[in-house]
Amino acid sequence: MESAVTEPKAAGPVELTEPHLRETLAMAGLDVEYVRAEHNTLYYLDENGEEVPVVDFTGGYGSLLLGHNNSQIVARAREALDGQVPVHAQFAPSSHANAVAFRLNEILRRELGSDEPYFAIFANSGAEAIEAAVKHAELDRVMRAGVLAAQLAAHAEQARAAVSAGTAEVTAGALAQLGLKEGGVAELLAEAERRNAEQMARPPVFLALEGGFHGKLMGSVQLTHNPGFRTPFSALATQARFIPLGRRGAVGEALAAERAVVFDIVVDGSEVQVAERDLPVVCALLVEPIQGEGGIVEVSRELAEEIGRECQAAGCPVIVDEIQSGMGRTGSFLASSSLGLRGDYYTLAKSLGGGIAKNSVMLVRQSRYRREFEMVHSSTFAKDAFSSLIAQKVLDILEADGGQVYRLATERGNKLKSVLLALREEFPGVVKDVRGRGLMLGLEFTDQTSAPSETFRGFAQAGILGYALAGYLLKRHRVRTFPTASAVSTLRFEPSVYVSDAEIDQLAAALRALCEILRDQDEARFFGS
Repeated sequence: MESAVTEPKAAGPVELTEPHLRETLAMAGLDVEYVRAEHNTLYYLDENGEEVPVVDFTGGYGSLLLGHNNSQIVARAREALDGQVPVHAQFAPSSHANAVAFRLNEILRRELGSDEPYFAIFANSGAEAIEAAVKHAELDRVMRAGVLAAQLAAHAEQARAAVSAGTAEVTAGALAQLGLKEGGVAELLAEAERRNAEQMARPPVFLALEGGFHGKLMGSVQLTHNPGFRTPFSALATQARFIPLGRRGAVGEALAAERAVVFDIVVDGSEVQVAERDLPVVCALLVEPIQGEGGIVEVSRELAEEIGRECQAAGCPVIVDEIQSGMGRTGSFLASSSLGLRGDYYTLAKSLGGGIAKNSVMLVRQSRYRREFEMVHSSTFAKDAFSSLIAQKVLDILEADGGQVYRLATERGNKLKSVLLALREEFPGVVKDVRGRGLMLGLEFTDQTSAPSETFRGFAQAGILGYALAGYLLKRHRVRTFPTASAVSTLRFEPSVYVSDAEIDQLAAALRALCEILRDQDEARFFGS
């Protein structure tokens, strides 16, 4: 039996902050303003001014692994503010930020089994961490291309000098290699320079996976697969090539398709020869070990191995986006470590701020790091003492008691997933799939675009079915969740590690009622009449 639930209190009539979004939320029944939060619960006020609790399974889109207003983190925040730690002390050393970087390296050494250190560049949000990784990878590519260009120029001068001195000569084979039927060293060098200039002018290319989401800023949005987010801004930034998830060999094919070579004119004994050199054009490959906004889709171990193998062979760095999946949410600090995937870059955010601070970090392995980046990239609020102290506390909690939080994420995740799997078994015509790991789970509903119900059919055809279903769960069952941004028929579940059996049972009852409604196409029950 469904419990009677007070309707959320309506908002005021004037809205100057994202009014269209507010209208969309109202249409789906999600326009609720929350006034308090603790643990796994959000509260709004009813028409009498009384608090109404809502169990939060959205978890700040993965930001609240340790719950709303975690008491230990709040205490650390108060301590920092009472101690008047500096927030604005830019262009100065920060021992607090360095302590975070040091602790992160300890954890990465354990998970990756490598002693190579990772240098840290801090930011404020996940998208900014991605932007920093992309910028750093491009700086690295430009500098490597610059070294190659200098080598080509030096070798060209050596060839010219050798021919002039009579110690070497240009062979017909060398001329033919560049499409020349006749000529000498001058013609050979000129043709090589012309061809090399064309290749050197090629813009960088990024590789990313279909279904991936890496942010909505000017650069990161181009790496996000969803064309609705990306296409309107396609002229503003470097383009990406998207790799299908399920086709074996697709990574190698993509790298081969973007391969560029330049011609190096070298002296070998008494001959001037032409050698091909690889020019770095592919800037990096980006991968989420579990695609959050793409529908909670986990990268397979086979694909992870292919990415590592092919990228290493091509000299292409790998950026592992752990913004939503990392920080212990899947039962290990990095979701990618269990797949055997090692990144040249890692991006972390969301739960790094403990649900209070805005904090993110981009980590670069030492063998890739360019110290010049520190002088061309900065952020006003990044690396401040307050957010760094919060991050230190978060890492302390995660690592306490031999990693109890990681074990709890696995145990609670298994409990929650068993509920979702049971629903799939009970309602095979309604639930299409259950995906994810730990406390990053998704439940995909079957296609409703041809449903008998005009209401459900209309929601699906308009692309808002997931939001409408989330509105029902909120209004009728006091359960908060949302669909994933690029797969709106999939509801996400990313609660804190402290989610209780009672809260999971409340979700189970709510989802069962929803599945019954969709099975029966019962519009009246959906709208509460």
